[in-house]
Amino acid sequence: MPETLQAGELQLELPDNFSQPPWDNGVTSANLVEIDNISFAYDSQRTILRGINLTIPRGKVVAIMGGSGCGKTTLLRLIGGQIKPTSGAVRVGGQTVHQLNEDELYELRRKMGMLFQFGALFTDMSVFDNVAFQMREHTNLPEEMIRDLVLMKLHAVGLRGANQLMPSELSGGMARRVALARAIALDPMLIMYDEPFAGLDPISLGVIGQLIRKLNDALGATSILVTHDIVESLQIVDYVYFVSEGVIVAQGTPDEIRASKMPFVHQFVKGEPDGPVPFQYPAPDYADDLLGGVNA
Repeated sequence: MPETLQAGELQLELPDNFSQPPWDNGVTSANLVEIDNISFAYDSQRTILRGINLTIPRGKVVAIMGGSGCGKTTLLRLIGGQIKPTSGAVRVGGQTVHQLNEDELYELRRKMGMLFQFGALFTDMSVFDNVAFQMREHTNLPEEMIRDLVLMKLHAVGLRGANQLMPSELSGGMARRVALARAIALDPMLIMYDEPFAGLDPISLGVIGQLIRKLNDALGATSILVTHDIVESLQIVDYVYFVSEGVIVAQGTPDEIRASKMPFVHQFVKGEPDGPVPFQYPAPDYADDLLGGVNA
């Protein structure tokens, strides 16, 4: 029988194979990231995540979607070891992240790339120096080799000719591409994207989307996208997890998500203002409210 999940005001009927992505065949080594029954709370009054289970297989591009404040970015912070779970386990490359000591965590992070929302470039460094930063910090490569590698990364995102510009001289789309070149500077095994499409025009959005897919495949990396952008994401990802009120309420391939009859997914994909997620914040009856105001 299908399982019913209560997530706040959402009551959702889950398919029988809800917790079994197509790659979840019991072969642990096939998964680069495994999140096992994770819960996270800042305090007893603010529970952000509740019993999250998901797997990210090697070589795939996976999206984590949901409304603002549902816990998507918190998942990235748990994977990167910035915060520790209240309960459960996060494993990356077979290592339990929150059990690593400082040196082990930094070693693991060198194998991760991060594209922050809006790029987060170092404003007082040139494009070249932004991309070279990790190479200079974490390797002993000679400057001549760093130069060649930086130009290679910038060429991959179409900005080799902009290597001497400052971030203030870049458009939003260009800055995001530089940030992507910086994220792949050390050829990471895992690349995480926090709202990579936010604030971009349609052309830049399409360029970034295709770069994410092509660079992931070229590097043999694994990518996690936290995003609100349905149209672009479903063109490039292999699998989608939907998060609402701290739990996974839906998941599936892009085709399954597009065809989903689940009200929450349908509302999110179609961008409808009302549905399981209501337009109106809970309030007294409107007429009573108005009359009460007059009588007062």
